[in-house]
Amino acid sequence: MSGTLEIRRTIGGRFGAYGGRYVPETLMAALEELEQAYAAAQSDPTFESELAGLLHHYAGRPTALYFAKRLSELLGGAQIYLKREDLLHTGAHKINNALGQALLARRMGKQRIIAETGAGQHGVATATACALFGLECVVYMGEEDMARQELNVYRMRLLGAEVRGVNSGSRTLKDAINEAMRDWVTNVRTTHYLLGSVLGAHPYPTMVRDFHRVISREARAQIQEQAGRLPTAVIACVGGGSNAIGAFYEFIPDANVRLIGVEAGGRGTALGEHAARFAGGSPGVLQGTYSYVLQDDAGQVALTHSVSAGLDYASVGPEHAALHDSGRAEYTSATDQDALDATVQLARTEGILPALESAHAVAEAIRIAPSLNKKDVLLVNLSGRGDKDMGILARELNLKGAGA
Repeated sequence: MSGTLEIRRTIGGRFGAYGGRYVPETLMAALEELEQAYAAAQSDPTFESELAGLLHHYAGRPTALYFAKRLSELLGGAQIYLKREDLLHTGAHKINNALGQALLARRMGKQRIIAETGAGQHGVATATACALFGLECVVYMGEEDMARQELNVYRMRLLGAEVRGVNSGSRTLKDAINEAMRDWVTNVRTTHYLLGSVLGAHPYPTMVRDFHRVISREARAQIQEQAGRLPTAVIACVGGGSNAIGAFYEFIPDANVRLIGVEAGGRGTALGEHAARFAGGSPGVLQGTYSYVLQDDAGQVALTHSVSAGLDYASVGPEHAALHDSGRAEYTSATDQDALDATVQLARTEGILPALESAHAVAEAIRIAPSLNKKDVLLVNLSGRGDKDMGILARELNLKGAGA
């Protein structure tokens, strides 16, 4: 946001040193209204019942926990289980949060919804929820992401959303969030900003996490039923961090369960060549919250790169920053090539096409499984399916040739 805007910091919504509320004064009332509405909804059995019904009958929860037998046998070592968020309606975990926030917006009397999207899955989920509830929908998307996620642009428009391209900056997710926030400042009385990850000002990181807790709530019960034990590690890709915090949350008290977040290692270690915030970033403020940010020595936000549009972001959710600093979760990275290779390996051993974002988590499981023993269990959150990435995959893997 512009440095000329008054910025206010609150003591609420903190994860250790991280989080908070760094926003222009014009958004304070809207954030406080949202915080109050969410608190009221949490204590309202009608809200919880309606959301649970939608998640089950409309979105397709509970999602399956699948034992990847052939992949496990091929790698040797640990047994690999996949939490199949890719099987949800719209093809990714994003629908959990979109339905929850759309219900809140209706509860607050807001008829206009705005959202940002990188990979397009949050945009599709938002457009879907708005169509379901009869709400106006505007989605901001960087033009670079619109080009590489063209299928999802078509899906959003078919669902009735207006997709507004953003041509500033790197023309990716950070820039889409900037435009969505400018829209919200202008139309704050009538509009709800349906933020898509555990980012932004309080209460968004907590609220979005809570809507995704269902992932680990289901997975914790499923893995004990199927494997007879808790996992050795839970692995998830980390862009903003919504799927990862959803997969981690119910396991945080289990000290013997490793929590492994996988960032985008991109195509190199130089600033601008990756989106690994914990490897190359430092604490700072970006788009409403205090967390790790990729920035240069002057504090300017750096450009990022990832083959996956959903991981191509310069900051990370503040709860992940706290988990990192406390040592409770560990964060590593997978390169573009690692993710592409993992996509091929999962496709050809299990017949499952992961989203390129999710393939980063699969790559980490492939890397560490052989070093573990057969009693070890890896639970990988497969956050989305790969249909949206076929254009990228066709180009990167040269799929036009026979037997590619």
